[in-house]
Amino acid sequence: MEAQSAKPRRRERIVFETDRHIVIGDVTLPPEGYQSRFSDAVNRGDVAFIPLINVEISPLAGGEGERRDFIVLSKEHVQLAYPLDQG
Repeated sequence: MEAQSAKPRRRERIVFETDRHIVIGDVTLPPEGYQSRFSDAVNRGDVAFIPLINVEISPLAGGEGERRDFIVLSKEHVQLAYPLDQG
């Protein structure tokens, strides 16, 4: 089998707000080209869930948050999403 020189995928830290939680996690995206923008990934009609890694989940009403290595977030519950400014 021929070795492929695949470019590494990149991660973008994103904040999602639902009616009950703020979810912050890393979305994995292609390095460039087709669907390399976060908005492209979120607006795909054939995808109902967004996979996230390194996730922080906090209730909007306050209280203890939690961390998860991996979750899938239903796009149906997302009310607002934006990149987290790291700098």
